[in-house]
Amino acid sequence: MKIQFLGTGAGVPSTSRNLSSIALKLLDERNAIWLFDCGEGTQQRVLKTTIRPRKVEKIFITHLHGDHIFGLPGFLSSRAFQGGNTPLNIYGPVGIKEFVLTSLRISQSHLRYPIFFHEITEDGVVFEDEQFRVSCAKLNHGIISYGYRVEEADYPGELQADKLKEMDVPAGPLYGKLKNGETVVLPDGRTINGLDFIGKTTKGRVVTILGDTRRTKNTVVLARDADVLVHESTFGKEDQAIASDYLHSTCIDAANVAKEANVKQLYLTHISARYLNGNAHQLQRDARKVFQNTKLVNDYDEFDIALMK
Repeated sequence: MKIQFLGTGAGVPSTSRNLSSIALKLLDERNAIWLFDCGEGTQQRVLKTTIRPRKVEKIFITHLHGDHIFGLPGFLSSRAFQGGNTPLNIYGPVGIKEFVLTSLRISQSHLRYPIFFHEITEDGVVFEDEQFRVSCAKLNHGIISYGYRVEEADYPGELQADKLKEMDVPAGPLYGKLKNGETVVLPDGRTINGLDFIGKTTKGRVVTILGDTRRTKNTVVLARDADVLVHESTFGKEDQAIASDYLHSTCIDAANVAKEANVKQLYLTHISARYLNGNAHQLQRDARKVFQNTKLVNDYDEFDIALMK
């Protein structure tokens, strides 16, 4: 599992930061990529990465402000032109279906794959299968804005084959039964419980990606014990009043959420164009005084999200 930032700017693009879009790469887990938001120019950013649009199976939209959705029509069209023919699921607030379909209809864009829309009307689970569960909750941004919590299923412990060999347990079909936790009777009459030969379960990873918001209780709820928290940091600590007025967060707000929620790693994104070059890194320095494991991200930054064994 990896996370890559395609756009880390706020409101309008700058020469160094494109508009909001994040790729959660699940290539090892399910040979797929999930996008979170799709700001204008996302498809251009994708061209400079290893991402293949046809691998994108889900897009999660946090809210309907233009800097988070204006890249959708172009990306969807390019996905078709580049060989994408598998279904695509789009999750987001009510209105995302109308926006996409209207854009495609007026531009006479014809896709070679079906889109399934999941318009969110309440907090809760929006997707779940045997590998992942994605839940959402409303934030505080004036317009309806959601945060998403991606939870990976736990990995069962591995069969301790060396231990079985030491006990002269013959290899073969018995190992499969033992791995499933069954109790088996050996040819020599011994009875063995498979659960006694299975290693420790590895906890699945948790990634929380928040839309634009000012501080609200749901930010902590969504981020609780996450391996990664992606939080907007539109403003610096000196602009707390402005951030509150515009329903955004400062770097200190983000750091306080990370600290309270006991996350492992905080990534600051959605950086205002007012913070250029070295000025932006002051956001990171200030946030680290509250929460040390803070990283200010840039476009194209990519990070592994490792299993904690």
